Amino acid sequence: MSNFITSPAPHIHGGDSIRKNMLLVILALLPAYVVSVIEFGWGALITAAISVAACVLTEWLVGRFVLKEKRQTIGDLSAVLTGLLLAFNLPSSIDWWIVIIGAVVAIGVGKMTFGGLGQNPFNPALVGRVFLLISFPAQMTTWPLAKGFETSYLDAETGATPLYYLKHMAKTGDLSVMENLPALRDAFLGAMGGSLGEVCALALIIGGLFLICTRVITWHIPVSIIATVALFAWIGTPAGMESSQYVAYQLLSGGLMLGAFFMATDYVTSPMTAWGKIIFGIGIGFIMMVIRTWGAYPEGMSFAILIMNACVPLLNKIRPQRFGEPKKK
Repeated sequence: MSNFITSPAPHIHGGDSIRKNMLLVILALLPAYVVSVIEFGWGALITAAISVAACVLTEWLVGRFVLKEKRQTIGDLSAVLTGLLLAFNLPSSIDWWIVIIGAVVAIGVGKMTFGGLGQNPFNPALVGRVFLLISFPAQMTTWPLAKGFETSYLDAETGATPLYYLKHMAKTGDLSVMENLPALRDAFLGAMGGSLGEVCALALIIGGLFLICTRVITWHIPVSIIATVALFAWIGTPAGMESSQYVAYQLLSGGLMLGAFFMATDYVTSPMTAWGKIIFGIGIGFIMMVIRTWGAYPEGMSFAILIMNACVPLLNKIRPQRFGEPKKK
């Protein structure tokens, strides 16, 4: 009788790696980033470059001198992705030193404080973004208008975003501000003001579908978020405005598409089970629309994701019953 050689699982490597998945997400973000560069010019290039460089440097410094890790983790591209996502949540004309502060908080506090990738309970880029929003509200809510490379980096012409007008209509019922809204075609293609990640819903959707097709993410979270927002907007349409128009503006404006496809789907900070992901997405969509409609800020995606990140340990308890396991009374 021959001897059997046993070894612990996994026995076959699936070919996935952290670096590969991070690279695929970065590639999926490139169409939206190209549009943001076209719309905001040098500001988009400078802001993203500073954010990525500061995130990578912060992770290297913390790993080398604080955690004293022998093996550096910057090669897995997670810090690059965090820097890009942070930039997508910032105005293109924001001061460079504010970007650096946001990157240090995102990586140093939101990620490395908990031990690095895989151990952080909250999305690091959103931790940085919310910190900046609370600390520098004026700079974080000054939105440059999309004028391409004619837009100055630090002295851009600014204006209100579509969400500001939608919030005004929902609160007051004043439909006169509708004339200030961009055409739905412009909102879909990105010809409007806002942060880097608020332009061109089409590019973000293409990137999101790419991630679903390559199985980097699943459909559960994006679809549940978008469906919840659409239902909430349809029910809460201001009197005198067409429901389809109001729903379309809510879906195409702000950070909905960026958050639904690229931030809420973060492996570490989202649930593991299908039903957990659906409930997670419904919670994000509901909280976001509550903030958009009645909160102090026109946008609520960042707060909604962070709040639901805190619920992930509870949602992970939603598991199918094991085969043969007795039913709980």
